[in-house]
Amino acid sequence: MTDRDMDQTIDYFGDEEDISALARLHTAVDSALSPFIVGNQDLIELILIALLAEGHILIEGLPGTAKTTIAKAIAKVTGCEFARIQGAVDLQPADMIGVRIYDQQSCEFNLRKGPVFTNVLLADEMNRVHPKAQSAFIEAMSERQATIDGITLPVPRPFIVIATQNSFELEGTFPLIEAQRDRFMFSIGLSPLSPDEELAVIKRASDGTLTWNRFAETLQPVTSPEGLQRAIERVSRVRMEDPIHRYIRDIIIATRNHPDIGLGASTRASISFVKGAKGAAALAGRTYVIPDDVKKIALSVLIHRLYLTREAEIEGVRPGDIIRDIMDRIEVP
Repeated sequence: MTDRDMDQTIDYFGDEEDISALARLHTAVDSALSPFIVGNQDLIELILIALLAEGHILIEGLPGTAKTTIAKAIAKVTGCEFARIQGAVDLQPADMIGVRIYDQQSCEFNLRKGPVFTNVLLADEMNRVHPKAQSAFIEAMSERQATIDGITLPVPRPFIVIATQNSFELEGTFPLIEAQRDRFMFSIGLSPLSPDEELAVIKRASDGTLTWNRFAETLQPVTSPEGLQRAIERVSRVRMEDPIHRYIRDIIIATRNHPDIGLGASTRASISFVKGAKGAAALAGRTYVIPDDVKKIALSVLIHRLYLTREAEIEGVRPGDIIRDIMDRIEVP
């Protein structure tokens, strides 16, 4: 993609008739990240959809799977500010949202904002954060604001939380509280790289091209926070007809009536389907949603929201299998 194309990507976001700019954004981001990031195309696309749909994403996987690198790279290539929070048992709400500090010289309290006041926030190993501190995220994630000593301040726009957790390590961790999990639009589990992808990483490490600082110098923004805001507004106007509305409703209701599910998807899941499907359609260059857009995000929308019955857990039933079964059974419009 040429510099002229990148400039046009930003400009076209102001043109409500041209949805193709969003498809070009997707291509531009993939092209920018491919020299450094191996695999993980599904994760990159899901983050872009969440960013354009004003949602948040929870990533589950082993350490060393490029989660942090991908978050930093997407922030840089979209011209967004990036901040990182490292999960720890002793992390306090003030460490995330900020604190007012008394200045003896001016005899005034000065506000020191925390890392939550950014565009792309990486909450690494979020399940190491105590539930009391986890709750500090809820206001920022759902209302896009943070309250510090009674003072409520908006967080910058756009705003996305990319949280990670290692589901295989339980010592010193706290399961995310239900209210916290439900505020993530998407959840995705990272699979190990294929043999060919693993070999590609080894070769890049061997020839010295797998160095973040060197790669970061080559990354040029293909848009800006202002351009993304125009893109978000454009995505919200993607058409969704009544058959798609009913399709989403049927999926949600099916999770609530399934015999192996003790607690089905919330209404927030329905909203995530609507916004996420519109984002997926926009990245595909369409001004309207089709059933495949809903199918594309179904697993990521539902898997972290379903709580199985005790009997299903004992029998080894997996949420992913239930979701696939539901999607197979629901009539497609």
